[in-house]
Amino acid sequence: MAGLHFELVSPAKLLFSGDVASVTLPGTEGEMTILPMHAPVLATLRPGIVTVMKDGGATDKMFVRGGFAEVNAKGLTVLAETAIAMADLDASAMNAQIKSAEDEIAEAKDDETKRRANENLDHLKSLQAAI
Repeated sequence: MAGLHFELVSPAKLLFSGDVASVTLPGTEGEMTILPMHAPVLATLRPGIVTVMKDGGATDKMFVRGGFAEVNAKGLTVLAETAIAMADLDASAMNAQIKSAEDEIAEAKDDETKRRANENLDHLKSLQAAI
């Protein structure tokens, strides 16, 4: 049995819940891997890939578009703004995400909001190139 309980939740649904060996997250300060018995932490997430390593080495990958991660004694919980299983991600879904990010840039009222929206768009275009 793996020692880390992991849940990935988006506003739409619970994408993953179960015990795993480790989870790699796209933190705003850089990628981080959470292992069993990890110290408590609360982190913000940037758009990117969450990689779930199961016992036996199998992996699941999901795209998240920002959110929060919390590690506590019960395990790891990720609350994602948007989350899509990589297996379900296709070109049309990616194009919709990019269009949404471009709309955010156009509607930005201040420099900081525009900077964040541009950063998000850059991450999405990198992801699009990866699939």
